[in-house]
Amino acid sequence: MGIYDPTPYRLDLRHWPAVAVPPPGPKSKALHERCCRHFKGLSGQVKLFPVAFEEGSGCTLTDVDGNRYIDFSSGIYVTTLGHCHPKISEAVQRYAGKLMNCHDFTTEIKTRLVEKMAQCLPGDLKGYQFYDCGTAAVEAGLRVCRAATRQHEFISCFYDFHGKTQGAVSLAEIRSPVYGPTRAPGFHMVPRPNPYRPQWSKADGSIDTDRYIEFYEEYYEHATAHQVAAFVIEPIQGWGGSVIPPDDFFPKLRAFCDRRKILLMADEVLTSMGRTGKILCMEHWGVLPDVVTLGKGFGNGFPVTAVAVREPFMETFEAISASSSYGGNPMACAAALACFEVIEDEGLLEHTLELERLFTRRMEAWKARYRIVGDVRCKGCLLGVELVKDKATKEPFDAAGKMVYQRAFARGLAWIPAGHILRMSPPIVMPNEVAEKGMDLIEAAIAETEKALC
Repeated sequence: MGIYDPTPYRLDLRHWPAVAVPPPGPKSKALHERCCRHFKGLSGQVKLFPVAFEEGSGCTLTDVDGNRYIDFSSGIYVTTLGHCHPKISEAVQRYAGKLMNCHDFTTEIKTRLVEKMAQCLPGDLKGYQFYDCGTAAVEAGLRVCRAATRQHEFISCFYDFHGKTQGAVSLAEIRSPVYGPTRAPGFHMVPRPNPYRPQWSKADGSIDTDRYIEFYEEYYEHATAHQVAAFVIEPIQGWGGSVIPPDDFFPKLRAFCDRRKILLMADEVLTSMGRTGKILCMEHWGVLPDVVTLGKGFGNGFPVTAVAVREPFMETFEAISASSSYGGNPMACAAALACFEVIEDEGLLEHTLELERLFTRRMEAWKARYRIVGDVRCKGCLLGVELVKDKATKEPFDAAGKMVYQRAFARGLAWIPAGHILRMSPPIVMPNEVAEKGMDLIEAAIAETEKALC
């Protein structure tokens, strides 16, 4: 395991970030207008701040007007190892000029990748299949669970997010008529522990994780057909606001699944590959899922995802027609293998935990200092700040979330909005001093917003 060296990622903070033209600048506006004549369905962050980016390097982005940003988004949790990491870019380029696709035939690079995964993933997660997006991996994971158990129902959690196809959508909140008025048959949803907004608490005010498990037992008994294939869950909620469960929750959930002979499927598309300081986030709690999805940082921007299953369930891939047109193509495998190697060679898991301590120290100070900061959470380089109108009532403050997002972006910080919750996912290669600078930009925006709205 290597030792982290910040040298390749350092910035001259006298010149980063640098806002030459108030963003979005004229070139961004013109390009965005041209594109949107034909391209529809943009994300909320683009609608709030429609800049047009031109290039990225390490922990930085540059837009078409020449404005330079520190990146606290990682392309929404994707470029975990920074933009255009030389080793990953070179690996993709090599296979782009050698062998771009050969369906699911065996290649040397695919073989090396699965062998590396067998070394790096915990326990007996030894069976794999590759896909080109997180949603496809989730759908394949559901099919694996059904094939392995010969059951058809699923339980998932409020505010988790698993993708945008029918099965993945049915695991999550349905808030748009696009998804239809109901989820697919056999899909059930239950609450999960949110320490800041608990459904059930003990007499001392702490969250009562036992009551959640008791509810799951009751729900299984009375609301399902007793044909549940798997409990599907994000280790840490992404879209839901970087919500981290109490440390005792996942061991108890694992025990519940074992009692009921239900598989535990962890959707780690967002949280895997070092994002939280471990290859899999579930390792923080010493819990081994039966099925895991990996994505986003798995290819550091190249569209490659994976499903990993424990050894007893490996053959279920044969039963579900698991192959796909693009999954496991040589470019994808080269990108994913390079990501594992970079994480190892550069000592990035340890550095991510160091960044966690830095971020936690800064955010806890905000919570103490600012009236609108109700809660802060951090696991590795996965951060969330919840803004409220009143700390006692915890009423969400959406207007503050929008203003903080826009004002920090205008200062040169590219990041992620989520209503009243500020979400951050800086690259795990980020040097400490760049992380401090990014936090300075956010704090300035919080201070300005509190003064303007309170």
